[in-house]
Amino acid sequence: MAVSLTDVEIMQLLTERKQLPPDYRAAIQVKPKRGHKERELEVKGDGGNSFRLVIRQSILDPLDFSVILIYRPAESNQLFRLRRHNGRSHEHTNTLEGETFYDFHIHMATERYQDSGLREDSYAEPTGRFVDLGSAITCMLKDCGFSSSDMQTTIFDEEATP
Repeated sequence: MAVSLTDVEIMQLLTERKQLPPDYRAAIQVKPKRGHKERELEVKGDGGNSFRLVIRQSILDPLDFSVILIYRPAESNQLFRLRRHNGRSHEHTNTLEGETFYDFHIHMATERYQDSGLREDSYAEPTGRFVDLGSAITCMLKDCGFSSSDMQTTIFDEEATP
């Protein structure tokens, strides 16, 4: 059975404190994988919930990237995408609103889109809060309850990626 969450439950998961491991910077450095670069990091929330941070970037187009926060419900093999920060590499359309744009954007899980039979994170809004993969990761960490003893404004060094 598919996971379905209310907007209140989604907000609770987003704001739940997620402690990053001391080596999180190294753990999120993307590595080549079949035409793109990717990394995943499992994180536990203070409320006992399990999350996965997925980072992907095209090898050919640096603006084709996604930073995804996934919730892993207990006793389920289902995954629920809470947030997805995407690069400016494609056009996006919000189906229910009939809005189309081509920009950096943030996908958000919504009860409304789930109720309409669409993917939970189909709704997105354009943003000027990030301009590359590194700043998209920083934005995700700041917005979604991540915490670290040494968290800084810039947590990702793109020049260090293979």
